[in-house]
Amino acid sequence: METPFASYEPGHEDGKPRRSGRFRQVPLRLILPNLVTLLALCSGLTGIRMAFEGRWDFAVGAVLIAAVLDAVDGRVARMLKGTSRFGAELDSLADFVNFGVTPALMLYIWLLQEVKSLGWIAALAFAICAALRLARFNAALDDPDKPAWAVNFFTGVPAPAGALTVLLPIYLEFLGVLPHWPAFAPVVALYTVSIGFLMISRLPTYSGKKVGMRVRRDLVLPLFVLAVLVVALTVSYPFQMLTVGTLAYLASIPFALRSYRAHVRADKRQAKAGDKGDQSGGDESGEDESRPGLDHPGEKAGSDTP
Repeated sequence: METPFASYEPGHEDGKPRRSGRFRQVPLRLILPNLVTLLALCSGLTGIRMAFEGRWDFAVGAVLIAAVLDAVDGRVARMLKGTSRFGAELDSLADFVNFGVTPALMLYIWLLQEVKSLGWIAALAFAICAALRLARFNAALDDPDKPAWAVNFFTGVPAPAGALTVLLPIYLEFLGVLPHWPAFAPVVALYTVSIGFLMISRLPTYSGKKVGMRVRRDLVLPLFVLAVLVVALTVSYPFQMLTVGTLAYLASIPFALRSYRAHVRADKRQAKAGDKGDQSGGDESGEDESRPGLDHPGEKAGSDTP
């Protein structure tokens, strides 16, 4: 019996459709990562509702939960071997809503509306920058020429970090540092646009993708204690922890830039050394050709090259 719904065809990571029979069932491992992504989307949309109701602590918490779920869904997909083209597209759309639209609307409702069109333009600019950042990230996934160390860096501030960073003025108000004065709205608008430009910039930032992949046995128990402390402090003192985390992240950008440039210089030195080695090898092979009867590894290696 035909159902009124289209069949779920997640597809491979390379975009090719999966072969499926008429009554083939979809493995649960392909569905779970997408459920996590949808939960993140629900959390981000709930943040918009909390902002309209003026419940800013819940609104910020919703964006934070969406960021945590966004960090989890990809890892869950890779662990379960449930990555798919469908999941990648759904994740990008959810990220745009959660980390582009939701923070922009929150800031506009909170203070940017005091400067009317200027505040709305700042909110629009941030949301557009988030969309461009996600589009560039998806396009860069197919780049085969990336060096192995490039996985440690993002190009520009990633969307989740940008969303949590752009909300810093709200954190500061809850801490009593920034008063809720309409006179501060132009400054907040400038800060919002600046974070948007950081997202679409070429500045390298730490990705943290290799963090936690392998843990030494003697560090497992201290890691458990540290994780519990971070969660407990975030729940008990959310705005203090978010403020410290935001400032620490912004302060890490110059260090990421320095580390990135060090890797680039090391690659250039290695490439130059390789070119010199090729040239010297060619000179030696030329000398050996003038003296027949000599056979050495360099000559054999040269013969294997077409």
